[in-house]
Amino acid sequence: MLTPAEWLLVLVAIVILLVWGPDKIPKLARAVGQAIAELKRAKQGIEDEVKQVRKEVESAVKEVARA
Repeated sequence: MLTPAEWLLVLVAIVILLVWGPDKIPKLARAVGQAIAELKRAKQGIEDEVKQVRKEVESAVKEVARA
């Protein structure tokens, strides 16, 4: 027997099939995958920028502490 969460997934899959049809589901899945990949790249870019700024701030603090 399926759990309520599994029933919900089945229901969502059926609704998606009815709304978009079987022909458009691969395109939809591809678009979702591309969106997720873009979000991951953006997240990584932000993390890299934060690390760079942190290094610059730490360097400036050390420089001020020496003076």
